[in-house]
Amino acid sequence: MPRRRGLTDKQVAALPRKEGRYTHSDPELGGHYLRIPARTSTAPIAFAAVARDPKGKQIWTTVGTADAIGIDQARELARAAIKRIKAGGLVGESAKPTVRVVADQWLERHVRGQRTERERARIISRYIVPRIGDQVFADVRRKDIAELLDRIEDEGGKPMADGVLNTFRAISKWVQQRDESYHPPLTAGMSRVPKGEGRRKRILADDELRAIWRVEGQYGDFVRLALLTAQRREKLITLRWDDIKDGVWTIRTEPREKGNPGKLVLPQIALDIIRAQPRFVGNLYVFAGRNNGPSSAFGAGQYKARFDELCGVTGWRVHDLRRTARSLMARAGVQTEIAEMVLGHARDELLQIYDRHHYQDEMADALTKLAALVEQITLGA
Repeated sequence: MPRRRGLTDKQVAALPRKEGRYTHSDPELGGHYLRIPARTSTAPIAFAAVARDPKGKQIWTTVGTADAIGIDQARELARAAIKRIKAGGLVGESAKPTVRVVADQWLERHVRGQRTERERARIISRYIVPRIGDQVFADVRRKDIAELLDRIEDEGGKPMADGVLNTFRAISKWVQQRDESYHPPLTAGMSRVPKGEGRRKRILADDELRAIWRVEGQYGDFVRLALLTAQRREKLITLRWDDIKDGVWTIRTEPREKGNPGKLVLPQIALDIIRAQPRFVGNLYVFAGRNNGPSSAFGAGQYKARFDELCGVTGWRVHDLRRTARSLMARAGVQTEIAEMVLGHARDELLQIYDRHHYQDEMADALTKLAALVEQITLGA
């Protein structure tokens, strides 16, 4: 008797990423597909159900993502979704789409390709869809959201509840822009963390910088480069060899990106770290991972935990290095406006219109001063 084909969580994680997004059918459940993002995307693999409604229209709906649920749970959700679609319960373009359908459309049309894509998709699949996914989106009331946030606050804390609220608010605004009859059920004061209180302020002290600087390996190189360039983690993860030319890093721009320094002349110590990375045939990324994609080691998982053990520094995140670099630039005498440009923070609208100077020399000088201070701190003691 031939062995039944299957698809395990391990096999899902090993599916290769290609130049463009593609779908992979689940051999154990007809109508259940996996959407594998392109290798340039950091988004997780998504599970989707597809069926035809009573009018014969084919409907696709996302039931979750691989970073939040396993293949077995995805199959259960897909079976239920297929059943509802066939019964006429889910219609993507109807006047009364569900929260699940609207969230899927929002991710596809508005968020896809942004640096927040992975976290937004995780919040939707783990917190929003399992609880209110089958409600008609326009029928969701303030009471529903308040109860949802109460449960999340009890289970995951106030910051996580605010993350869910912010995601639902963003979806609501997007729907409101497309439908003049829709009125979001949200109001001021629904946040669980008081304004300003939840903003992270952590920077690494000099002794902590010396400790993390001493750890070797790919993660250590990534940390050092993050400190020396002050760029966002996703920009560093997706750094490609062809982005660096003659010592200049041309930073790729994402759709609807708020700010980006554009081109940065990197200090020699940063270039040395980049050039020391191994190059693999077919892999375009400086910090290379599996399947010709970027490394997946730089999240808050086991690799970060191991790095913390080696360096002895705890209670910090990779993004704290960006805040630390900004503080070090101020300490090195870099002007506030130039330091903000290095970080890629959005400039005042009038300045963007009237000040057309590119400031590349000034930003190069800022990174040079930052590198000199970092070397003085980490190598001088």
